[in-house]
Amino acid sequence: MTRVSGRERHLAARVLNALIREDYGGITARLTRDRKGVTLRLASGRRVRLAADSPFQDFAVPVPPLGAEKTEKAGKTEKNAEGGPSLAEVLRTLEAVAEPADAAGVAAFTRECRETLTALELHHRHRGRVLSRLRSESTGRGLIFYEALAAGVDHPVYPTARCRLGLSPDDLVGHAPEFVPAFRLAWAAVPYGHVTATVDPGDFPWWPLPEHVGLPRAMSRTHLLFPVHPLTVPALADAPFADAPFADAPVIAAPEPYLTVRPTLSMRTVEVGERIHLKLPLPTSTLGLRNRRSIKPGTLRDGALAESLLREVLAREPLMRVSLTDEQAYGHAGHEYLGWLVRGLPEGEIVPVAALLAALPELPGLDSGEGRRPRMVLHDLADWFHGGDLTALLRDYLAALFDWNVTLFVRYGIALEAHQQNLALLFRDGSMRLLIKDNDGLLASPDLLRAAGIEVPDFGDDRMLTRDPHALADVFVTITLHLAAMAVVHGALADVATAGGLVREALSAALDRCGDVPMAALLRARTIDAARLVGKSMLVAGTLVAKERTGARDINKFYGTTGPNYLRPRPNRAAVGIAPPREADRRAPERLS
Repeated sequence: MTRVSGRERHLAARVLNALIREDYGGITARLTRDRKGVTLRLASGRRVRLAADSPFQDFAVPVPPLGAEKTEKAGKTEKNAEGGPSLAEVLRTLEAVAEPADAAGVAAFTRECRETLTALELHHRHRGRVLSRLRSESTGRGLIFYEALAAGVDHPVYPTARCRLGLSPDDLVGHAPEFVPAFRLAWAAVPYGHVTATVDPGDFPWWPLPEHVGLPRAMSRTHLLFPVHPLTVPALADAPFADAPFADAPVIAAPEPYLTVRPTLSMRTVEVGERIHLKLPLPTSTLGLRNRRSIKPGTLRDGALAESLLREVLAREPLMRVSLTDEQAYGHAGHEYLGWLVRGLPEGEIVPVAALLAALPELPGLDSGEGRRPRMVLHDLADWFHGGDLTALLRDYLAALFDWNVTLFVRYGIALEAHQQNLALLFRDGSMRLLIKDNDGLLASPDLLRAAGIEVPDFGDDRMLTRDPHALADVFVTITLHLAAMAVVHGALADVATAGGLVREALSAALDRCGDVPMAALLRARTIDAARLVGKSMLVAGTLVAKERTGARDINKFYGTTGPNYLRPRPNRAAVGIAPPREADRRAPERLS
């Protein structure tokens, strides 16, 4: 019998939980209840025991922690190698419940799972080297230190987030943030006639001249150099540049690399300097087959417009503890693999929210997998800024988070996709602020913007505007409430009731400050007073089911499931019965005025 690693058990449990949460293929029909609780029958006939201790779904398979694995000097046995379903068992169950029309999606998701397992095993094999490198980085503890730690933390709900589809193990070790690498960028010379840019990149002292990358100096009069991620070079070479408009003025690949960079959490964004990040296209997908990591040219302009909109709001709300990254400098050549964005970061210590639950590498015994939970980044932050009071740190964070996002929602009709990867804590002058980046996914009400005296941005993507207040609430609940708030607090405290109470307290206070206006009442109804909370169907929309079947206009805003309302006292669901995922309880769309 093939031995199943603890990492595979970990992944299998997370995949099974996602399928249950989204009720893909009616898998919750396989749930049964007895005196001992709730079980799910796999296609193999095995019955898996579920627990009612997840904030985001009624019942979930217990997930063995990755940190509990250990390798002994003799025999190399793993502590969590036994128990729980294997990935093969879960995937066979997926095939058993899937519709025939979803065969291609099931095959694609199976590939995601296999590549995720490869990434987990790869990270395990390189763990000693990575920890050693992180320990050496910890004396300075710059942003890259925290970005690398964040890359080793699972996504709160998407089970295969470690998969970068199509990239090889060598690609990952050489370019993924969890391996803490450094590498040099490739460059391409693009004829000026194809270039759209908001700045002259030659003004950046680190931007090369043609002769720096092995091209004739005279080419600077006719071409602009574009940075290209090394992993994008093959895709760029295969691009149909023989077609118009590139046929008469082709793009030229530079023969020599230039500029050493290090990857951030998103992998396609790299650190050029301490306060300078460079966002580049990557030929891969993350969080689902359809979530491509290339850069559509229009998203650069829309992101800049969204940033300007938020700056206008901040000018009217000076008490908000919020800063924005500068994302006004960008360029593209009308192609998904020829684009760049230079992101400017403010002064201060920056810690990504995605890193808060990461284990600190310098803690003695971290690798041993012994009983107690490892010390996390947020414990250090609590020591430094709140005298070791973790609850005080969480309250401070939640207050800043909800003051900003509730105000945006109620007064301006804006909901941000500022999840744990796009959100950071900025510590400066002894105080904490939120730092927000990548705003091209926001959703806004044109009617409420006009009512507030703000001009409606001319977004190229009309999906960024809506007159449906419940569409705004969907984004608030699934991003701000689930990912930015509850996932962090629950991960810190490991108790749903305690975490839900802290989140409810902060959200209620922010809503109370807005008064009894219609948008505040709607948000309260969709959160604190809701019977259940809406959730995304990320596996369904991202990989498993074709867009023609889901009808999703935006796969990142596709909702088809609900979960328990952790903001309310939780009953013993194992005792009262099974509440499988069902359609979100939403009012009919309303026009806002």
